[in-house]
Amino acid sequence: MLPTITINGRLVADPELRYTSAGKAVCSIRIAASESKKTDTGWEDGDKLFLGASIWESAGEAAAEALRKGDKVLVTGRLFQREYETSAGEKRTSLELKFPTVAKVVEAPRGERSGGQASAAPRSNNDPWSTSPAADEPPF
Repeated sequence: MLPTITINGRLVADPELRYTSAGKAVCSIRIAASESKKTDTGWEDGDKLFLGASIWESAGEAAAEALRKGDKVLVTGRLFQREYETSAGEKRTSLELKFPTVAKVVEAPRGERSGGQASAAPRSNNDPWSTSPAADEPPF
């Protein structure tokens, strides 16, 4: 069985929506995650990881509409390695996520502190990407 992982990162490009010959929507996203280390003088960027993921059908269409380059996302899926050949004939491999679930992380405006926790905007019934319950829903 493939390992399941969760990545907290940012989109490095706008989502790309396309349709298969059978008419199924598929949205490709590219995520960058990095490790930061606290030093005596502040924060320093550590290792970086870039992963791709494909989101299918209505979830893919919703992702293409709701997400943009730079958005902070939380993505969970099964990690696998894909081999491919470039147009120049070079063999390459990439890490990708299968069967991803994607949540857009809503950040506090610059200058506001959230006490180290993610802040979230109220969810509207037509926003599949929000991260908090609607006001009339119980908080559990």
